[in-house]
Amino acid sequence: MATAQQQGREIIQSQPVVQPKQQQQFALLPKIINGGIAGIIGVTCVFPLDLVKTRLQNQQIGPNGERMYTSMFDCFRKTYAAEGYFGMYRGSGVNILLITPEKAIKLTANDYFRHKLTNKDGKLPMSCQMLAGGLAGAFQIIVTTPMELLKIQMQDAGRVAAAAKLAGKTVEKVSATQLATQLFKEKGIFGLYKGIGATGLRDVTFSVIYFPLFATLNNLGPRRDDGSGEAVFWCSFLAGLAAGSTAALAVNPFDVVKTRLQAIKKADGEKEFKGISDCITKTLKHEGPTAFFKGGLCRMIVIAPLFGIAQTVYYLGVAEGLLAVQKK
Repeated sequence: MATAQQQGREIIQSQPVVQPKQQQQFALLPKIINGGIAGIIGVTCVFPLDLVKTRLQNQQIGPNGERMYTSMFDCFRKTYAAEGYFGMYRGSGVNILLITPEKAIKLTANDYFRHKLTNKDGKLPMSCQMLAGGLAGAFQIIVTTPMELLKIQMQDAGRVAAAAKLAGKTVEKVSATQLATQLFKEKGIFGLYKGIGATGLRDVTFSVIYFPLFATLNNLGPRRDDGSGEAVFWCSFLAGLAAGSTAALAVNPFDVVKTRLQAIKKADGEKEFKGISDCITKTLKHEGPTAFFKGGLCRMIVIAPLFGIAQTVYYLGVAEGLLAVQKK
């Protein structure tokens, strides 16, 4: 008969050995590629609305209350009539070129910081979710600022040219490449970072709101049946729509300030701004608080599908399929 000590050893030996849980690896390259693809598809779909948003935000009310565009639809109609279909995509080249690194940085950085800030129990507190989003927004302005600066000049060129034509003047057309070269020659690399403070204020605040809200909404939906634990594609799309439109409206005042500070060429009689506080003060004084929500509806319509499409493409794992690697 076996002794109690021998029986104890047999019981211990018969039990399965529990291996310590390994920390999941963070696959960087597929996430960067997914972010880039998501950005290109999203921007191509919504760029005309983004152009209308820029023109509405840069438009200042004249001394007698006159304005070129009375609404989003009026701006769309007049722009299309004057510049045609391709006119609605002015500035899209630089946007599509730089949106790849911009979206790749934003989406990947948020995932990376969420991965690093997750505690040992696999939980991520709301404060850490907001911190991860804010850091992602801070990282993206490296690319966002020059991209937005050049894009805004191209998008607003038609409005400035139309205002000059009414005054009997002409405005020389300048390409994004020519403008970038000119700014670099005159002010060096910092010339391309005009309005970086306002860009950071908008993007960090946006990301602090957007990413935690998206994650919360995305977690409410049904999961895929492939064992990945990811939400079904329509859930990610709807979560991106809701979170994007909410965050877009919340930061629209910062977007108005950023857009006006980055507009290098203005129509005759329009005010110049020295910085964020000067822009806020002059806009409040001459146009009232409602001016900070100019283009708000348009921006919501732009950001909602942009991030809905971007998040869906990002979570579909297109890059994993192209690289033939397992999605983690």
